[in-house]
Amino acid sequence: MKRYLPLIVFFGMVVFLGIGLTLDPRKIPSPLVNKPAPDFNLRQLHQPDAEPVSLESMRGQVWLLNVWASWCVSCRAEHPLLVELSKTGEVPIYGLNYKDEDEAAKTWLRQWGNPYTASVVDADGRVGIDFGVYGVPETFLIDREGVIRYKQIGPFTRADLFDKMMPLVRQLQSGTAGEGA
Repeated sequence: MKRYLPLIVFFGMVVFLGIGLTLDPRKIPSPLVNKPAPDFNLRQLHQPDAEPVSLESMRGQVWLLNVWASWCVSCRAEHPLLVELSKTGEVPIYGLNYKDEDEAAKTWLRQWGNPYTASVVDADGRVGIDFGVYGVPETFLIDREGVIRYKQIGPFTRADLFDKMMPLVRQLQSGTAGEGA
């Protein structure tokens, strides 16, 4: 039996590898979906002396929280879609500038466009950790009560944003989407 042990271990690893390769890494379940968003109180990137943005200040509206950074290559892929969405005015988009330098972030937004109602600064990444951020970009759809209803891991595609996310936004805004949306 001892001589077959390496072969058994090898086949076990092949089975786990095969299962792992069939999984979609963008469908990582989030334990925060359908739970209250973590509380935060952060200064604004462009108006550091203005009133900080907090979860409480967002109550009563459906909104997106987009986690981004100037050093994030994937953020560039989705950014034109966020700019396009922001021009419709359908849903406010708030940016969570994650582990970034203020000047680099401001320069990036000047260069690529600013889709955010406001962008808040998470320089040490603590709020990102509270939200369970795996990496940037990530986007959270948060309802009027401050409950996370959807989490997008990685950059949006047009279909992700306009065919999946926006119908859910409209349902939440009209009050027709419930838990598990």
